[in-house]
Amino acid sequence: MREQLLEYFEILPAPLAVFLVAMLPVFELRGAIPAGYAMHMTNPVTIYLLAVAGNFVPVLPILLGLGPAEKYLRRYKFFDKFFNWLFKRTVSRSDVIKKYESLGLILFVAIPLPMTGAWTGSVAAYLFKLPLRMAVPCIILGILIAGVVVTLLSQGVITLWN
Repeated sequence: MREQLLEYFEILPAPLAVFLVAMLPVFELRGAIPAGYAMHMTNPVTIYLLAVAGNFVPVLPILLGLGPAEKYLRRYKFFDKFFNWLFKRTVSRSDVIKKYESLGLILFVAIPLPMTGAWTGSVAAYLFKLPLRMAVPCIILGILIAGVVVTLLSQGVITLWN
C-alpha cells in the first residue's frame, strides 16, 4: 500500500506530498515521515514540520464538525451504522483517554501505532466531550511527540526490534 501511495503522490513535489499524506487517516505522520525519506528528502526538520502541520489540518474540522455532521447524517441508515462502528471502535481503543483524560489523549495521539493518532484522538475527544481548549493542545502535543518518535525510527536512531 505504501508503494501505491508513493506512486500516486510522485507527480507532486515531495514537500507537498509529505504534507498531504500526513493529512490522510491511517497514514497520518507515521506514513508521511517515512514517505519523505523515500522521496529522497534529506532535511529531517523539513520533513518533520511538513508532517506535523499536515497531520494537524484535519483536527479542528473533526472536533468542530463531527457533532453537526453526526446529527445530520444519522437519519440515514448507512451513516447511522457507520457512526456506530466508528464510535465503538474508537471507544474500544481509548481506555487511556478515559482513565487519564488530558495526559491520556496526549499519549493516545503520540504513540505511533495503527488506529491511534490525531484522527482517532479527535474522534475520541469528541466522544468523551473534552472541551476544545483542552483537546486541541493535547492533540498538538501528541502530534509533536509522535513526529519525533517516527523521525527517530525513520533515521534508525531508535529501533523497535533487533
